[in-house]
Amino acid sequence: MEAYSPPSPMPNLEPDIKVGFILSPRFTLLAFASFIDCLRHAADESDRSRQIHCHWKIIAPELAPVEASCGVELMPQVVFPDPSEFDYVVMVGGLLPWCLDQPEETYDYLHAARRKNISIAGLCTGSFILANAGLLDDHDCAVHFEHRQQFAAMFPKVRPVTDQIYVNDRGIITCPGGTTALDLAASLVKDHCGQARAVKGLVSLLVDKHRATHHMPRGPYDHLAVCGDWRVEQSVELMERNFTRPFKIQELARRLGSSLRELNRAFARQAHDSPTVVWRKMRLSHAHWLLLNTSRTATQIAYECGFTDAAHFARWFRRTYGQPPNAFRVQRRKV
Repeated sequence: MEAYSPPSPMPNLEPDIKVGFILSPRFTLLAFASFIDCLRHAADESDRSRQIHCHWKIIAPELAPVEASCGVELMPQVVFPDPSEFDYVVMVGGLLPWCLDQPEETYDYLHAARRKNISIAGLCTGSFILANAGLLDDHDCAVHFEHRQQFAAMFPKVRPVTDQIYVNDRGIITCPGGTTALDLAASLVKDHCGQARAVKGLVSLLVDKHRATHHMPRGPYDHLAVCGDWRVEQSVELMERNFTRPFKIQELARRLGSSLRELNRAFARQAHDSPTVVWRKMRLSHAHWLLLNTSRTATQIAYECGFTDAAHFARWFRRTYGQPPNAFRVQRRKV
């Protein structure tokens, strides 16, 4: 076993990145812990955890414990300081609707940060809080696919995005939470502290790869692979294996030893869509990811995803995403 050696004296350095965290009522612990532990490991040598290269504080309108969604309580460290002390103010969301129960001081603080050109971020449903403050109007916003419909209904002036694991739109950053907060933290560490620090933050947490913003998140049909209905589970497996050469649903039912009527009923129960619609949406989702993450042409992607030709693909892509494939690729890469 390696002998313990005390850390060297704390160097007198200005941190490269400074972050203030605001915890909402019933905040999600994983999103917060993923982000802050990436900072912690990137901040110092080995596992010393001194705030050398990265600095953070939990801030609040008052020094009262905040309960996480799992029941654990955390105590803020300081009443709201001048926002200019930080490079980022991070709003950690939690369970709806409780996380929206914010005092006016919190909304005022977020607005003050933006007036001073301080970047703000919303983790998990922190995006709901930022939108509720009016800070996300006419912005793209990364939300969890399960919350997309609710978010769009509540905030029609905001553009919800479910195909990216984080979005930075003009200094307002959002991510859907969970472990995507770790990838966002690593990206910010890389920007401020360099690649080596970002890699250290990930390696120390046994993360083998940093996911970029356009990494394909899990889709709305992923749960069907373990939904408990064998017809649907086996159908999804066959669909994923046959993106390039999809066959008729009658053939899918035959391969499963099921009737077409039984298969349609099973999908209606589990997916609230027909097998045809589910398969097409899965192929379009894969095509969407290929557009953003590869240099393949729209024609190549069309054939790879089982569309008869580029025009057929473009027609369905536009119906689903509002733009033809090439225009969509150009616009999203600019963002």
